[in-house]
Amino acid sequence: MIELTQEFGFDAAHYLGQGVPENARLHGHSFYVEVTLKGEPDPAKGWLRDLGEVKRVLDGIRDTLDHRLLNEVEGLGNPTLENLAHFIFERARERLPEVARVKIRRPSYGQACVYEGG
Repeated sequence: MIELTQEFGFDAAHYLGQGVPENARLHGHSFYVEVTLKGEPDPAKGWLRDLGEVKRVLDGIRDTLDHRLLNEVEGLGNPTLENLAHFIFERARERLPEVARVKIRRPSYGQACVYEGG
């Protein structure tokens, strides 16, 4: 079994509001995402998935989130770390069925969230 991870980053603004005054204001973060694929490599090709294809898929997701107001991203819901990880997982898995895990980090806050699909 092989695990293959591709990383990308994005910067975005959001607000949460959920009764926490410091989160109710519009503010921004730098996010760092690791998307991990898991499976057996193709014996003929020697790879699990072409990394160029993985990058293209993730670049599309990045473009959906980068320099956006996350509250306006369709299908995301309340832009928490948990919802972001799930959102990225689902979008990536639509085109890359080997996606097994998404980890999203906000290093400036020392925070991270991992979403693993079943």
